[in-house]
Amino acid sequence: MNTSYWLVARATRTWIPIVLLAVSALVACGKTTSTPVPSPSAATPAASVLAATAAPASTPSGDFRTAIRQVAEQVKPSVVQITSEQVAVDQFNRPFTIPAGVGSGFIYDTAGHILTNNHVVEGAQQLLVSLPDGRSFPGKLVGGDPQTDLAVVQISAADLPVAKLGVSKILLVGDWVVAIGNALALTGGPTVTSGVISALGRTIQEPSATGVGAGPFLFDVIQTDAPINPGNSGGPLVNLDGEVIGINTLVAGQAEPGMQAQGIGFAISIATAKPIADTLVAQGRVIHPSLNITYIPLSPVISARLRIAVSSGMLIARVTPGSSAANAGLQSNDVITAADGVTLDTDSSLAKAIDSHKPGDIMTLTVMRGQQQLTIKVALEQAP
Repeated sequence: MNTSYWLVARATRTWIPIVLLAVSALVACGKTTSTPVPSPSAATPAASVLAATAAPASTPSGDFRTAIRQVAEQVKPSVVQITSEQVAVDQFNRPFTIPAGVGSGFIYDTAGHILTNNHVVEGAQQLLVSLPDGRSFPGKLVGGDPQTDLAVVQISAADLPVAKLGVSKILLVGDWVVAIGNALALTGGPTVTSGVISALGRTIQEPSATGVGAGPFLFDVIQTDAPINPGNSGGPLVNLDGEVIGINTLVAGQAEPGMQAQGIGFAISIATAKPIADTLVAQGRVIHPSLNITYIPLSPVISARLRIAVSSGMLIARVTPGSSAANAGLQSNDVITAADGVTLDTDSSLAKAIDSHKPGDIMTLTVMRGQQQLTIKVALEQAP
């Protein structure tokens, strides 16, 4: 899968002193830098991410014109701005903080837990959480999970507004939804946009956090045409009952050179996010299974070059020495064609099969080694 299609609506690690420059940077699709200033209201999210601004579907009759407003009034108070800060020292060796990026999140319980994307808080030395009512609090990172791109931050405060969580499993394509978040880190509170659910159950591979290679696959993702912009990452996707049914995470970039995708954004479903959040609160981390191999999709060209009897599957590039996979006999240039009897027909098939297990489970793999078909059983290990 070409992950260049998908861009996280993440906060940039730059600091722009005036909004005009932020807008110019967005149009230019470049990363702009300038001298840091102390006002967090001027933060600019990643300029490389473009807004998905396709026109919404036709407006239904009835009370719809007030429904969006009611949802905004109900949910906006719980939507926070999360500012990632780095600590530096001046010429007199005195520490000070530099805002490094801005994202969104929402308070989901009275204990002050905030659900957001992991890429919003990743690498932060300090977190500042700002509420729409003007209050700001230091944020504590309870835990982050890069594999699912989810994180929980906590603030200590009284009288916190709390968002109500919904049930994403009952959603239907065409349902109206509202996206709320700190788009472009504009002053004056969160931005509200609306659209429909365009598709359900998508599998999307995120870009790598380092910019090298590909990131993790996200499963059971909600696709929406509600505009999602830089700074929206971690903000809620809400149904017309005012219930959070997803966490805004990604927006489509260029479908091909010179052709910008329109109206394609993605949110992690609350059915995926809430169990991860619960685990992070309870344990501080999420344990995932790993096969301890590196692999790529097999192409017919590579198959012919390596003289492999099949033209599709997952080609093993490397097996971690000393791992269960190595001990079970998996080798470089082996091709996994099926896992637990299910044919691996897409880039994400093996990742999804592994994700359905837990460490210690045994996976049965169908493997082609040259012209020979093998069945190899491997115990999954804990991912690092």
